[in-house]
Amino acid sequence: MRYQLYYWTGIQGRGEFVRLALEDAGADYADVAREQGDDAILPFLRGERPGARPFAPPFLKAGRLVIAQTAEILFWLGPRHALVPGSETGRLYAHQLELTISDLVVEAHDTHHPIASGLYYEDQRPAAKQRAEDFRKHRMPKYLGYFEDVLDKAGGHYAVGRHSYVDLSLFQVMSGLAYAFPEAMKRMRKKVPLLSALAERVAERPRIAAYLDSPRRIPFNEMGIFRHYAELDG
Repeated sequence: MRYQLYYWTGIQGRGEFVRLALEDAGADYADVAREQGDDAILPFLRGERPGARPFAPPFLKAGRLVIAQTAEILFWLGPRHALVPGSETGRLYAHQLELTISDLVVEAHDTHHPIASGLYYEDQRPAAKQRAEDFRKHRMPKYLGYFEDVLDKAGGHYAVGRHSYVDLSLFQVMSGLAYAFPEAMKRMRKKVPLLSALAERVAERPRIAAYLDSPRRIPFNEMGIFRHYAELDG
């Protein structure tokens, strides 16, 4: 089966979590909007195409199925590409961790858009500074400390005891936070050595390394979830 991934062009965004899983699995997929433009997404959002109607991208078309929401897509892909434990307990735990990553991603986004997504960053700068300070000092350490403990209890190498899409997502989180908050992450890395080592191992996986070196990997930029504004890095 050739998957069709739908996500906005020009940014990594939430679609990148799905791309990493597809790339690591060596799956055959088309990144539709990058080939046809963002207008290819709109008929699905308007409910003009068969299948479940997504609220927003990313969504994945697999045959007649249309699956939306990053964690839901990964929950479906995981068992089909050996990216999740085989037991129900393991699959549910991986899904739980991925949902927690989704929460972290929302909070990272809200550091630069704390009032409204429809406003420019410049329109909410004072609130962004306040939100980013709280994120750096309290929320980021809490989330990363939690995942550090998860790794420790699982043996230190993988989040769920074996390689999974959760590890790929944690790599993306660590990479994104390092881009957005380089100074804060320099200090934070010392407190999360297992997470730091995991991110390095994922980057060295052959298919991931090839993807990261390819033009398919869009660089982080100030249009995506993880944005670097020096004033928000303390």
